[in-house]
Amino acid sequence: MYKDNNLYVAHSDNGPICLTGRMCNRHGLIAGATGTGKTVSLQVIAETFSQAGVPCFMADMKGDLSGISQRGKMTGFIEKRCKLFGIDAPEFQPCPTRFFDVYGEQGIPMRTTVSAMGPQLLSRLMQLNDTQSGVLNIVFRIADDKELLLIDLKDLRMMLDYVSKNAALFKTAYGNVSAASVGAIQRSILAIEAEGGDKFFGEPAFDVNDLLDVENGKGVMSVLAADKLMLNPKLYSTFLLWLMTELYAQLPEVGDLDLPKLIFFFDEAHMLFDGTSKALTDKLEQIIRLIRSKGVGIYFITQSPTDIPDEILAQLSNRVQHALRAFTPKEQKGVRTAAQTFRANPAFKTEDAIMNLETGEALVSFLDDKGAPSVVERAKMLFPLSQIGAVTEGQRLDIKNALPPRIKAYEDFFDRESAYEILTAQNEQEAAALEEARQAKEREKEEARQAKELEKAEKAERKQKSNSWTRTIFGTLVGAVATSVARNVSNSVTKGITNKTAKSVAKSTTHKLTKDILKSIFGQ
Repeated sequence: MYKDNNLYVAHSDNGPICLTGRMCNRHGLIAGATGTGKTVSLQVIAETFSQAGVPCFMADMKGDLSGISQRGKMTGFIEKRCKLFGIDAPEFQPCPTRFFDVYGEQGIPMRTTVSAMGPQLLSRLMQLNDTQSGVLNIVFRIADDKELLLIDLKDLRMMLDYVSKNAALFKTAYGNVSAASVGAIQRSILAIEAEGGDKFFGEPAFDVNDLLDVENGKGVMSVLAADKLMLNPKLYSTFLLWLMTELYAQLPEVGDLDLPKLIFFFDEAHMLFDGTSKALTDKLEQIIRLIRSKGVGIYFITQSPTDIPDEILAQLSNRVQHALRAFTPKEQKGVRTAAQTFRANPAFKTEDAIMNLETGEALVSFLDDKGAPSVVERAKMLFPLSQIGAVTEGQRLDIKNALPPRIKAYEDFFDRESAYEILTAQNEQEAAALEEARQAKEREKEEARQAKELEKAEKAERKQKSNSWTRTIFGTLVGAVATSVARNVSNSVTKGITNKTAKSVAKSTTHKLTKDILKSIFGQ
């Protein structure tokens, strides 16, 4: 319940316990073992923010939080709480709600681009080592320098292939790109696609300003369906990390406001820090420290405060601690750590109280209007005014149909020209040029072969003609010479011998003379 910039969320023996509006952007923590009431506490706090006109974002792990969109009703449990808290007639009311889903199944798709997520978060999502992360950074840098948009995973795959094939050209300017690292990244992309993570990358990309809407004076609840997303913890936590960093990057500085512009609930917060590099944890710490100046409050929901690094835990000033169980030395240490984060109350021992809290009961400490933490109090959380439990598919569909057009527009997927299309066209042009060069070379070889064959044929023809002409000319010449010689010889000898003897001598002389001429001409 909201009144005078105070958000009434719990009740102790000393009366109502309220979050101070001006201090709500100092971040908070809702902790406790499974089944102790964390989800209901989240719902109570979120709907109280909504009543105050503050929009909220939250992930719905089991579908239970979807009931925040429906009006609550009186139950025996709530009736007892009303008497205990001195509430006469609670005004049950729903919160304006929008359902989102990375996979687009239970709500409006929520996407981003590969470029917007950046190499650091992608490295975390793909669980790359330092060397592989360095290669991914090089790929992003080359894409930026060449103005190649990285929108979806096929753009990233094509860009990796392009850089790998031209690694020698980029080595001097950007550094070494090993084929082994590129192969490892490509395999990681295939793994993400196999788990459906490729649906998270594309356009239209989600605009975080759409989380800041207010309807009829109430803050809009943006509820992310996370039951399926939770099956891929890396994608879930990386997605919320991206959303948090986008809020920090996109929203303007506003300083301290009477009420935050947005409250961001991060459920199963331990997933955020599992396998997160020191560099990314440091960046997250910086974002959490500075994002409050953007009017954003971040509230982590987890089982134990020990799930959160000390540097970040120190920034979570508004605390709701449900019961913890301590059966092992590690769990006992966790209880002690949780107790030490509170300002002690002399009325009870905090460490003992944590282990004896009932369901729906919590240790609560909020910042006062001067920013000082209040003494921890044992309190009962207020009941939700909205429905406890999941909505039906029909109710979910009705909410979807009533969404404003600019929110519905996220369903209209499109794929504009980006790195994949540009590099594919470039590869096709290069392939066509190579094929054309190959065909030209083949034509040149064929033309050279044909020219050689033609030259050979012409040479043979010329030789044949030359031989024929030689035989004809010399045959005629030899015949004429032989006839002339024979005639002269015949005339010479006819005077002293008979005609028969002259003819025989002339024939013999002609034959010998012809043979001598041919031998001198042909060398035979």
